[in-house]
Amino acid sequence: MISKETIDKVFETARVEEVIGDFVNLKKSGSNFKGLSPFSDERTPSFMVSPVKQIWKDFSTGKGGSAVSFLMEHEHFSYPEAIKYLAKKYNIEVEETERTDEQKEAANERESMYLVSEYARDYFHKTMLNSEQGKAIGLSYFKERGFTAATIEKFQLGYNPDQWDAFTSEAIRQGYKLDYLEKTGLSIVKEEKQFDRFKGRVMFPIHSMSGRVLGFGGRILDSSKKAAKYLNSPESDIYHKSKVLYGIYYAKQAIAKEDNCYLVEGYTDVIQMFQSGIENVVSSSGTALTPEQIRLINRLTKNITVLFDGDAAGQRAALRGIDLILEQGMNVKVCSFPEGEDPDSFSRKHSKEEIVAFFDENAKDFIQYKANLLVEEAAGDPVKKADTVRDMVESISKIPDAIKQEIYVQECARIMEVSETVLYNTLAQILKKDKKEAAKQNRANQSQPPPEYMSVVPDEMPNAVEKVNVLYELERKLIESLLLYGQVEEDFEDLVLKENEDGSLGLVPEVHKLRVFEKIYLDLQDDEVEFTNDLFKVLYVRIVEQMNLNDNFQIQNFINELAPEEASEISNIILNDEKYELHRWDTREVYVRKKDTSIAQFVSETVLSLRKYLITQKIKELMDKTQGSSNNQEIIKDILDYQSLNTLLGNKLGRVLSV
Repeated sequence: MISKETIDKVFETARVEEVIGDFVNLKKSGSNFKGLSPFSDERTPSFMVSPVKQIWKDFSTGKGGSAVSFLMEHEHFSYPEAIKYLAKKYNIEVEETERTDEQKEAANERESMYLVSEYARDYFHKTMLNSEQGKAIGLSYFKERGFTAATIEKFQLGYNPDQWDAFTSEAIRQGYKLDYLEKTGLSIVKEEKQFDRFKGRVMFPIHSMSGRVLGFGGRILDSSKKAAKYLNSPESDIYHKSKVLYGIYYAKQAIAKEDNCYLVEGYTDVIQMFQSGIENVVSSSGTALTPEQIRLINRLTKNITVLFDGDAAGQRAALRGIDLILEQGMNVKVCSFPEGEDPDSFSRKHSKEEIVAFFDENAKDFIQYKANLLVEEAAGDPVKKADTVRDMVESISKIPDAIKQEIYVQECARIMEVSETVLYNTLAQILKKDKKEAAKQNRANQSQPPPEYMSVVPDEMPNAVEKVNVLYELERKLIESLLLYGQVEEDFEDLVLKENEDGSLGLVPEVHKLRVFEKIYLDLQDDEVEFTNDLFKVLYVRIVEQMNLNDNFQIQNFINELAPEEASEISNIILNDEKYELHRWDTREVYVRKKDTSIAQFVSETVLSLRKYLITQKIKELMDKTQGSSNNQEIIKDILDYQSLNTLLGNKLGRVLSV
């Protein structure tokens, strides 16, 4: 168990914008920050972070909460894992009691796999640095590649001994279960035998964006053996090749800062460039580039520069990835190295300044790259040139932005000496064909509704409008008022029935100075109103209790004490109006009234509306009771009393609205 003192210190120190900024490229938007949702595939920002309130909200998925809840959602951390991650980030010492054997046994499977992977990383690294075989083979190899001791340490490189079960046997001796060694792919189990998957290989740990070890890449050094040069961990619950980029953990801050990501092919390409000072670089780890990997980069920048070898294989690989990158709405450039060079060898021979200058001079926009490459192949052949032009228009068709499409059509027409009209016609044909195929696929994916369903669909269904849950919305507004303005003191006007000079009763305004939470509490107490929504009921009691005890109520402190689903709802309520800021409605001359311009009016209106709604529902309930009943005198009397009260509340509400 982590001590409460440690948890409190973590919450006091951690800044939500800094924590989320490690994973999402945030940009200033008024007093808040905005960015692309890390939980959905989107091209316009719907993700909001509030430094003042220390909360975040993702309007595309409805998720929200504190820095801890973000890590739990994004990195699938448990609560203790998230606290430990933040403690490490902010150099806070974690105080915790020793876990019992039962607690270790109860740890979930994913955590067990992470622990096994982290043990393996340390084992491979120490074996390389401390054993004779490790130093002679593994360490020598990395030094020959030009890696410094600091680089080897930073990337946690290692070596697995050339013995059948050196790692597996040691891991079992240390108390790690064979089941998890097998599930992570570190060990291969056959009948009663088990042996190391990465026997005799130098090891490259593969990290998540948060730095957790997901899997490994292993390179064999003995060319005489009939085995794959590179071997990756198999797919597991924690490692999905298509969703991982090698080096993203080390590169994420540099990518966001430079607003560009260099994409290479191999592990050593990443490490060598990083060592040369080019830190905004990642690799697809030898696998074909996937949309998931591109979206990972898209969270940090819209710009990718693809770096590939100068040979034919490298050029073909570059071409394959271009269309995928364009489909994600990103800007892509391609840079080829001189014949016989790759990012690794080139970085070894040049300084950072020389490398950057080379990229600036040779990185071409994708349309120029394709033109240079394909035109050379099609020289003197009209049919091949036509195919080349069509290939370039195919790429342009992948771009979701119509303005960019037009610009690239113009550029393509200039380079290829083809009329824009022809290119636009070709583009229109391609887009029409793609749309037709997408619609066909969509129809195929939709299952036909059963006949019994069709028979009960009412004729008026197309015009049906989803009903608004008025009670839910009003209760939610009250929670919002408490969270945003609970401690604010306001002048609240109330209309009180008093006898006039002529003996008649009339409504006389009285003004009371109250804090918002006191006003809400007293009004609801008067009518013995209770929340009907279970979550709101819990939150209401907690908020009023905290405000009553603490004059310095802080949302960020309150939210840290809540369960994830409660914290998410709080963030949803507080940042609900920020979506107007996200979409800049003011630029379209749509202006949203700020509640804090008239807090007393907003609160009074909400409370009165809730009371009036509940009374109206009570009158309907009593009216139903009169149906089929012979003795209705008492019920009718109650109805008349409630109607009088309803009229009174209506008059009060009318006065509030007219203020």
